[in-house]
Amino acid sequence: MGEAVPPTMRAAVLRSVKDLAVEERPVPTPGPREVLIQVRSVGTCGSDVHYYEHGRIGDFVVRAPLVLGHEASGVVVGRGSAATRHEVGQRVSLEPGVPCFTCAQCRAGRYNLCPDMRFFATPPIDGAFCEYVVLHEEFAHPVPDTLSDDAAALLEPLSVGVWSSQKARVGPGTRVLVTGAGPIGLVALQAARAFGATEVVVTDVRAQRLETARALGATTVNVNETSLADAGVEADVLIECSGFPSAIGEAIRRVRPAGRVVLVGMGGDEIPLPLAHVQNREIEVTGTFRYANTWPTAIALAAGGEVDLDRLATHHFGLAGTEQALTALARDESTIKAMVHPSQPEKESR
Repeated sequence: MGEAVPPTMRAAVLRSVKDLAVEERPVPTPGPREVLIQVRSVGTCGSDVHYYEHGRIGDFVVRAPLVLGHEASGVVVGRGSAATRHEVGQRVSLEPGVPCFTCAQCRAGRYNLCPDMRFFATPPIDGAFCEYVVLHEEFAHPVPDTLSDDAAALLEPLSVGVWSSQKARVGPGTRVLVTGAGPIGLVALQAARAFGATEVVVTDVRAQRLETARALGATTVNVNETSLADAGVEADVLIECSGFPSAIGEAIRRVRPAGRVVLVGMGGDEIPLPLAHVQNREIEVTGTFRYANTWPTAIALAAGGEVDLDRLATHHFGLAGTEQALTALARDESTIKAMVHPSQPEKESR
């Protein structure tokens, strides 16, 4: 693994609800087809915050100490005995879910639906708020030096945006409505524009986030002030990123005949569906669960300048500030993505 790799590392460990501490742990040893990665940057996701605040998301319950974080980038510092895809020193973006490779879903190319998926920061699998992780070499994606460590980490949420546009069949001429201008809504907006959408309308209730959406090329509607109907919004595609049932129902009613609805935001277990509208207009409604085979496209879009990921990285912390990163939005509404840099010397947040 190389002489520079120490025997132990620091890890930010969620011990119980709202109890997170930095601990010393052994550096993991890569299996035959795994690489050892020194983690450079990790974005905080809403799921991380939910685990921190509640200790569970649906059926996924934190029953033992857990390392959070799944939006990550780093550099390969070691390789397993059969790993051949990377040289030591290669910068990579981490696709944080490794499937079984052999089940029916994997064989059909839908590995995101693998029932035996091992996904970072989903109990009981540890994530990337630590100095080193191991990952199957096929899921450590090389990135060009033109991408920052933060942008390489945020290829993970961008992959959600890419997947949603692929599911919605966004192309030239498509008019898209994105509900919710949080991090996922902002990458969905950028992915839709990169896929050729003629217009992207983004809704939210926070003026600051709508300002960011406008800067990224969207038409915006503050739905606290104006309804979608009053704004005259009509869309071929709805990419729903808010998770709010009331927003979903109103937005679906603005979808044209034969349009598509892609549900990305995670709200309650059930939502009211305007069934007559869906049936009478033959609207397709589908969900999304993570992504599959999206990293090559995401890398190309970010490296080519069609998507700006660095703009989303608004707050930065060292590993000791992981808890501050997880609570950043609660303290500062300007937060889009709070980034943790585990391998850098501790510094004040910025």
